[in-house]
Amino acid sequence: MKNSIPALTRREFTKTALLSGAAATTLGTRILAADAPARRIRTGVIGCGRVSNLYLPVLSHSPFVEVVSLCDIRPEKARQQGERFKISNTYPDIDSMLKGVPFDFLIVLTDMQEHEQLNRRGIEAGKHVWSEKPIANTLRVGQELLRMARARGVQLWGAPITVQSPQFAFMSRTLRSGALGRVAAAHAFYGHEGPNWSAFFYEKLGGSMPDLGVYNFTSLTGLLGPVKSVTAMLSIVTPERTVDDKGRIRVTEEDNAMVLMEHADGVLSHVQSGFNYFNPNGHTGENEDRHTIQITGSKGYMGLVGYDWEPLGVDLATKEKPNLTRHQTHAEGYIWQQGAVLAAESLSTGRKLLVTPEQALHVLEIITAARKSQATGRRIRLTSTFDWPLAV
Repeated sequence: MKNSIPALTRREFTKTALLSGAAATTLGTRILAADAPARRIRTGVIGCGRVSNLYLPVLSHSPFVEVVSLCDIRPEKARQQGERFKISNTYPDIDSMLKGVPFDFLIVLTDMQEHEQLNRRGIEAGKHVWSEKPIANTLRVGQELLRMARARGVQLWGAPITVQSPQFAFMSRTLRSGALGRVAAAHAFYGHEGPNWSAFFYEKLGGSMPDLGVYNFTSLTGLLGPVKSVTAMLSIVTPERTVDDKGRIRVTEEDNAMVLMEHADGVLSHVQSGFNYFNPNGHTGENEDRHTIQITGSKGYMGLVGYDWEPLGVDLATKEKPNLTRHQTHAEGYIWQQGAVLAAESLSTGRKLLVTPEQALHVLEIITAARKSQATGRRIRLTSTFDWPLAV
């Protein structure tokens, strides 16, 4: 009898694994038998909180990853995830982890304030690093980390991976085709009512921009090119919050941001993000049907349906075809949680990613420039850049 299970691409398998859990294991065995990778990358994950619940299912089903150790400053969290995903080596701190079972690839999923020092420790130890956003707290330190990584012959990557989606590819190709004519302006937004599980979102070096706006900054710079200058207004709308880990806290970082960006050739874009945005679709934005990214030119308009981290399609209208038509409604296996898996695939096979540390650092400079603009009331010129256009 012929096998009735259809062939899957690696990305389709990743999506299936996340959605189907253990049911995807049989499929994974058959895929591996037919298409075994050169090697599985020995991986350590630090940070076993909420985000690890989204990363570890994808990592554990990837043909390119072998998770060999887990670490969390709350040792019980690491042990719980170790039991759940059958990972026997767990550690209470980065020092113990680096001295423990050998691994080559460090994935950092901790509070954002800790990324900088943990990424440094990983690079110093000769590990490749995938970091949740942001890579660092300042452009200067981020560039230093990248120089260190290159000097040691290791890779450094950072979330988010919105430029890897097929919807991003469609929008990028449409822009490069000239279908929108002379591009003039773009707008993007992302917000919800704010996380309630941890104080770090609202404390120093937290805020809505590195948590939410970072997605839109990545998408717009990927579509329109590097930013030359930034002007911003930031505010705190809700000065006190109640969160699970600390109770009642004072908010010290922006929970409301409006950022205006100047790209090349007169193109202007605007991003708004915040922790005070009611969304009828809830925190996850499922079934979001609004255009969360809008791009307007002299001959056309294009809108991304749904959030750029989980896009649902692209609507396009031009002078020749003025009625909005929807394109690229299939995810083709793309999920935002697969960034570290794509990095492991790159380490295993040499396949290059569209995600680069240079763009992640440029986005970091946009965030720090927006804060400087708010503090000084001035327009802030940027110094960083990245290779563009992206080769979608």
